[in-house]
Amino acid sequence: MSDRIGEKLALSIVSPCYNEEGCIDELYRRLQATAAALVGDSFEIILVNDGSKDKTLEKLRHLTLTKENVVVINLSRNFGHENALTAGLLRAEGQRVFIVDADLQDPPELLKDMMLMMDAGADVVYGRRRSRLGETKLKMISARFFYRMLERLIEIKIPLDTGDFRLMNRKTVDVFKTFPEEFRFVRGLLSWIGGNQVALFYDRSPRYAGESAYPLTKLVRFGLDAVTGFSILPLRIASYLGFLMGLMSAAMLIYAFYGWIKGEAVAGWTSLSCFVLTIGSVQLLVLGIFGEYLGRLYIESKRRPLFVISDILISKVTEPVT
Repeated sequence: MSDRIGEKLALSIVSPCYNEEGCIDELYRRLQATAAALVGDSFEIILVNDGSKDKTLEKLRHLTLTKENVVVINLSRNFGHENALTAGLLRAEGQRVFIVDADLQDPPELLKDMMLMMDAGADVVYGRRRSRLGETKLKMISARFFYRMLERLIEIKIPLDTGDFRLMNRKTVDVFKTFPEEFRFVRGLLSWIGGNQVALFYDRSPRYAGESAYPLTKLVRFGLDAVTGFSILPLRIASYLGFLMGLMSAAMLIYAFYGWIKGEAVAGWTSLSCFVLTIGSVQLLVLGIFGEYLGRLYIESKRRPLFVISDILISKVTEPVT
């Protein structure tokens, strides 16, 4: 464990948990078996309770009383997946850090292949999905659209069809720990760091238990964090729209002035009304884009902590209790 004096852990495993009571026991079993086979006893499993409303915290407490190599970070409320993940990464002390979701859609056993790829020189090994079993067509289509839209909007290269499932070396994690921003898109931040990042293709499994904690509203907010955190293209689009509307307005003024000189009544009031409504809509859109960025700057300027930790529980047992 991390409290062993003078000993460097080979591996830290970080998994945010929100309402995952049905997955906790199986998650630990598979993580412990995988890690022990690879690095012996030199690992820690960091499970972050992100304000769960079910029996997740109770299950996590039980793990620290009966199992080895477990660290439980209990947040004071639900701060969101990205901040919960950050809490775990800030606590991780291993020379390599493995991120996996608690729902077990990403197989922990792939850690073995990731370790081999990192032995060959990779700084980050990320899982790239070939398929997404057990998910609705709507979710798969929306995910495909999101990643491809993101690729065109942001200024860094984020691999398509990837999540947070990855293995990182110590250098990458140390750089990540220096990032101060509050609106976090972790996979974007890790891609921004650069280095030798390689893909491991895999087939994503259905959830082991429970239901997804990511409704449409959270997905939309997640997308906004990704775009506004890594691109100013929406601001440029707003400028282009303003310029285009300016040209169209100038053309209409010239047309109206010409009609006035000729002594003719200006025809086309219907089209003119539509044009005015269009300009008004574009103006509101532009104001909304500016407002989104301005609001995020305002919140960032407060420099509030990303999360509040209620307590940290660490396994004290030296042998697993069955």
